[in-house]
Amino acid sequence: MALDGVLLNCILAELEDKIIGGRIDRVYQPERDEIHIGIRQNNRDRKLLISASPNYPRIHITKTQKSNPITPPVFCMVLRKHLIGGRIIGIEQPDFERILILSVEARDELGDLSTKRLIVEIMGRHSNIILVDDRDIIIDSIKRIGEGISRLRQVLPGSTYNFPPSQNKHNPLIQDEITLKSILGISLDSKRAARMIFDSFTGISKVTAQEIVYRAKIEGIIGQSSTVDSYLEDGLFHSFITFFEDVKRMDYRPTIMKDESGRPLDIFPFLFYQFPVEFQEHYNSVSIALDTFFETRDRVERIRQRTSHIFKVLNTNLSRVQKKRGILLDEYEKAKNADRYKLFGELITANLYQIPEGMDKVELVNYYDPNGQSIEIILDERKTSSQNAQDYYKKYNKAKTALAMIIKQLKDAEDEIQYLETLLGNLEKCTEEIEIQEMQQELAEEGYIKLRSKRKQPKRSVKSKPYHFISSDGFDIYVGKNNTQNDRLTLRTAEPNDLWLHTKEIPGSHVVIKSRGERIPNTTLLEAGILAAYYSKANDSSNVPVDYCPRKNVRKPSGAKPGMVIYDNYKTMFVTPSEDIVNRLKRI
Repeated sequence: MALDGVLLNCILAELEDKIIGGRIDRVYQPERDEIHIGIRQNNRDRKLLISASPNYPRIHITKTQKSNPITPPVFCMVLRKHLIGGRIIGIEQPDFERILILSVEARDELGDLSTKRLIVEIMGRHSNIILVDDRDIIIDSIKRIGEGISRLRQVLPGSTYNFPPSQNKHNPLIQDEITLKSILGISLDSKRAARMIFDSFTGISKVTAQEIVYRAKIEGIIGQSSTVDSYLEDGLFHSFITFFEDVKRMDYRPTIMKDESGRPLDIFPFLFYQFPVEFQEHYNSVSIALDTFFETRDRVERIRQRTSHIFKVLNTNLSRVQKKRGILLDEYEKAKNADRYKLFGELITANLYQIPEGMDKVELVNYYDPNGQSIEIILDERKTSSQNAQDYYKKYNKAKTALAMIIKQLKDAEDEIQYLETLLGNLEKCTEEIEIQEMQQELAEEGYIKLRSKRKQPKRSVKSKPYHFISSDGFDIYVGKNNTQNDRLTLRTAEPNDLWLHTKEIPGSHVVIKSRGERIPNTTLLEAGILAAYYSKANDSSNVPVDYCPRKNVRKPSGAKPGMVIYDNYKTMFVTPSEDIVNRLKRI
């Protein structure tokens, strides 16, 4: 996410309304590069988050709660000394740069009113939070920049504050028409036009420049306009002017863009039409949008980190079992010759006195063959015919015993592969910490991992919840996200006459339709079948078989692994997973 000058101006518009005139009553520094400022304005308490994180620098009102260090950092103590009790009298964004300046009027050590300025520089890895006095002398900063770090610009207590180098860029809000046309008329190529806008104007990120070019519909205009002037009037110039007229009016509609799974990808001050509109969600407050964006991003990142180890464990065990299955299949092919060994023994026994001693092979009539064909049998010339017959009987008995064991081991291996593939599918559905904890507990109980603490864990009162959809006919449909949920949903939550669904012989979620004692319409049944197929290993396939039956026909065998059940008296339908249908269903 790039927090550029346009989005920062959107934040400025909201802060002007919500913190101007407010008094600062608290200052905390929960992170090395992040401060929280408590502000009371119009009898309302608000918390301003300011972060100089190199990855996600930002400033906005937040409701996020973070624990604070026992000993406040030095910069936090400096801010408390100079800002607590002060009143915020102004906020500005100089030259549309990625900088916000908060002016705070407070009393100094002598009791006289003085104005301090808190300068927030949102500049990627160069982001900083700097406190200066009314003479622009730096009091302190959250990141001190000495000559050893930067020869061009030092940020140290006692030195004069200077703005970051402007790179000779233009303020997009105050350009006249002639200047704009001279800049925008350099290139008609869409990629070069976006790059030129990004290089020429302050506060414009690459994605914003691309949006201005996209709105100009350059590709449709090039080749149609006979002159540069007509092109500018109809295309890029008009798009640039219109875009920043909305900015000047502060006509913002904060928007989060998400991917198909709902994970936030970026945040914009209003709709960006270069991206699918259906994946962009509008918010009434840019602070709420930013809070949502970073809370979701942090949760997704935490879950990704927590699940990476489980993914590795599952894939390692899956590779092990698949290799074992390959070896067992080879042994199975060899063991299938058991009946052939028995035949050889019987034919040799029937012809004991007709086989000369010292033969290494013999050809005998196979009296089991309807056509009376002969068969060649390999012999050990060092042994008698009777001993060769006994060797083949021993091979037969050994292969017969091995075959039964191999068949059982193959069945166990196939079951374990299906179980591990189910767990991998479940892991992708995890959206909450509790769901990951349930999977870790399950893996520990099945012997795949060891939990760090062997102390008996207290029973959790909080339980994870399955997906909850409402069908087009108003019926509740539940979809399990892990085996713990699947067992709970099927064996405890579902009533005997509720409808249970699962993909046929394919790892996937348990799905339950709450019948409410009514007949379930075909539309609801189809939607539940699509959900079962979508939340299964076959979500990219078509004509996926889905079994369904009343819940009373489903049972769990003794000793079965979590999520494993058997069922009877079922029907099968074939459906094609549809993300559009899944997204259209109301989710609670």
